[in-house]
Amino acid sequence: MEVEKAHGVTVKSRTVRNYYVDANGDEFEYNLIDTPGHVDFNYEVSRSLSATDGVLLLVDATKGVQAQTVANYRLAMDANLTIIPIINKIDNLMADVEKTAAELLDLDERFTPEVTLHISAKTGLGIESVLEAIRDRIPAPVGDPNAPLKGLIFDSKFDPYQGVVVQARIFEGTLSSQDQLRFMAKDVQTQSKEIGFFDPMSRKTTSLAAGDVGYIITGIKDPRAVQVGDTVTTKKNGAAEPFPGYQQIEPMVYAGLYPKGGEYSDLKLAIEKLSLNDAAFQYEPEQSEALGMGFRGGFLGIFHLQIIRERLKAEFGLDVLTTMPNSTFRVTVKNQDAPLYIENPNQFPRYNELVKVEEPYVRAKITAPNEQLNDIMRLAECRRGELADLETIGDMLLITYRMPISEIAYDFFNELKSVSHGFATLSTERDDFGPSDLVRLDIAIDYVDIDALTFVMHRLRVESFAQEITQRLKDLVPRKLQAMPVQATVEGRVIARSDIPPLRKAAASGGKTSKKQQQMRRQGQKAQIELPQTVFDAILDMNS
Repeated sequence: MEVEKAHGVTVKSRTVRNYYVDANGDEFEYNLIDTPGHVDFNYEVSRSLSATDGVLLLVDATKGVQAQTVANYRLAMDANLTIIPIINKIDNLMADVEKTAAELLDLDERFTPEVTLHISAKTGLGIESVLEAIRDRIPAPVGDPNAPLKGLIFDSKFDPYQGVVVQARIFEGTLSSQDQLRFMAKDVQTQSKEIGFFDPMSRKTTSLAAGDVGYIITGIKDPRAVQVGDTVTTKKNGAAEPFPGYQQIEPMVYAGLYPKGGEYSDLKLAIEKLSLNDAAFQYEPEQSEALGMGFRGGFLGIFHLQIIRERLKAEFGLDVLTTMPNSTFRVTVKNQDAPLYIENPNQFPRYNELVKVEEPYVRAKITAPNEQLNDIMRLAECRRGELADLETIGDMLLITYRMPISEIAYDFFNELKSVSHGFATLSTERDDFGPSDLVRLDIAIDYVDIDALTFVMHRLRVESFAQEITQRLKDLVPRKLQAMPVQATVEGRVIARSDIPPLRKAAASGGKTSKKQQQMRRQGQKAQIELPQTVFDAILDMNS
């Protein structure tokens, strides 16, 4: 995937079938799933775990146990899976194997030196011990190959020629390439076009039995017909009950996606296909007066948003306008008992209607060396963080803060890396809502409110943000024949203003300011304000 090469990270899980022949000549079939490590793609990890019988927990010997290591370890524990701890990169000059082993032992007392494996994936050192450990420690798949077919769909993609292609773990029964299939969630029926597995290239086969992981080419042309977490069975004599499916994940941030120089229908089709391959990405249509028809997308973080935008460009050739991300707000208004959940800042009630405003919090888990504790605490407290827990893992600290999503969504991780000199790591998990002094900021250009430039933020930040954004818009918004004022309004009061200069000299009006304003307003009454992507990039840059 191009975006993975560009960023040097894994964003999609990969499956591969491997064969191991031990010293006795016995052959074993291993179905392996490689999962992402970035916190924004945790959903990929949790989905993959539901299709596995055990976990290889890799720890980089040059970095030790990180926050994401702890997060993935807990996911595996919650799934009640066998875990094999492995220390990788032991050949690296910067490796500290003893320290990493001590941190693993602090993480779980069962991770003793006798069970922890030491390897170098680069040179192949110790790989034989990993293959032996999989054979000896991880239980073999259970399931009756003669039972009714029951498989779990844990990933999918859309191919323009082959339709929906799913990846499934077969738990019961045997899938034949000639079977009539039924996807139980929406009762969709089809004839399988091809089945197979990856080794690592796709390899066609005639059957997949209980315990196997493979792909199914369905031929279904509707990207919405099959969903991740669905159960696949046969049309006749199929499974009686489906799997419970995956719990729908809650997005951390929302942002608008609008076609740039293209058609709404093209973007709609691309998003439908992309969401099939990225189950954490959620979307719904929305309309902006300034940007037209588009979508409000839900993402697991800013990096996830960036990856979606880049994939739309790389895989579908679409440039999209992306508005400033925000989180969900819970507000209570007058004369209404039930709270409202606001995902779009334009829907945020006016100040005279509000009774209470709450914003979502996360539990931010930070691992860092002991000597950097003070700097990290200062950073977290400047972001309205509340210290929740402090643990010791070997020579490292695991610091847990309760923080608003809005405070960590943009540049918190970069600042954390800066104050810790690159040693700190971060993972997050959703917490509850908490009360907050949030206000709505409206931006008007040429006396017209721009719905795409509506923000909700903490009162302590709003004035400095308003001053900066009005100055930036002055330089970024394309000029018209008349001067255009840019005004930032909070609670009915203009708190910042700048003027976009005209393309021509000022109109002759006898020097009277009131007549100048009247003339400019008449000229700009029906003018369309063009907002290039540089406007939204600059706004995002203000938060990073």
